[in-house]
Amino acid sequence: MARRTPLYEAHLQAGGKIVEFAGWELPVQYKGIIEEHTAVRTAVGLFDVSHMGEVFVTGPKALEATQQLLTNDLAKCKDGQALYAGLLNDKGGFVDDVLCYRYNEQKFLLVVNAANAAKDVAWIKAHSFGAQIDDRSDEYAQIAVQGPKSRELVQRLTKVDLSPLGYYRFTEGEVAGGQCIIARTGYTGELGFELYTSSGNAMKLWGALLEAGKDLGVMPAALGARDSLRLEMKFALYGNDIDDEHTPLEADLGWIVKLNKGEFIGRQVLVDQKEKGLGRKLVGFTMTDKGIPRHGYPILKDGKQVGVVTSGTQSPTLKKPIGMGYVPLELSAIDSTFDVEIRGRPAAAVVVKTPFVETSNR
Repeated sequence: MARRTPLYEAHLQAGGKIVEFAGWELPVQYKGIIEEHTAVRTAVGLFDVSHMGEVFVTGPKALEATQQLLTNDLAKCKDGQALYAGLLNDKGGFVDDVLCYRYNEQKFLLVVNAANAAKDVAWIKAHSFGAQIDDRSDEYAQIAVQGPKSRELVQRLTKVDLSPLGYYRFTEGEVAGGQCIIARTGYTGELGFELYTSSGNAMKLWGALLEAGKDLGVMPAALGARDSLRLEMKFALYGNDIDDEHTPLEADLGWIVKLNKGEFIGRQVLVDQKEKGLGRKLVGFTMTDKGIPRHGYPILKDGKQVGVVTSGTQSPTLKKPIGMGYVPLELSAIDSTFDVEIRGRPAAAVVVKTPFVETSNR
């Protein structure tokens, strides 16, 4: 049976169209995907992301454990800073992609994808390296406040000065009278904040944000807009663009891999892959023929399948079709061309520089 977040009733009240996603009942849209997408790009939108999992790694071995578990370098991460990282298996493929928030050397918060939460927790506990692992996902709700007016909105509800809080930094304090982790993170590419609060405080916080942001054009936004927003940024979605069979290097995420930091799970595979050279790479592309690329569509070169589309949509911002897909390395350079098979016919596409759009996140 699908689970419900603490904000389920708020979604019904707002007219959300509920679907099952990663074992949860969540809204796919309210007023409409394009309207919600545009609100986030131009004003501010609210997302319920309470389905994400929160796992704390604590104790004297916490830093050592996170260094062994994750691809990025937590030793160079400052207290109050967050890093995006890969949680890899022994083959160098993704168990998951995670956000890691560093409180100090003895306390880290890993935020994991909903679809992978149980698997991730089991993997982390089996590879704890002497640290204490606490899955506290049920205790937390999470609201993402995203868009160029997001700072103004959140600031109206807190005494914490948000102006010095840089990208991928976090702090703690009261928002609308409830205690929150206030993080300058998000999945849209826009200026934004992710507010982690107690499950019991979620409805109050959601309502306060909607009320305080009326004159700013605040709008609830759902899964459909979240997907089109992240795709315009070429942000990977687990299960579509990354999985346990693809490495971070193949996924064009080499920047989250720090091979010189010391040993971590999957490291040797990545060292070998870097030395031998990649066979495939994840690229962003736009269509030069009519047709919208979709997940699973074949990518063709000279009539033969050479890759596959992992994500695709009609970009609400650019008003043209965009996509991501794995192609042979020789087709991964900017301006490389290939075809996408759309409903049985080849349609021309070209590799472009990403992200696809410029955003407010400065």
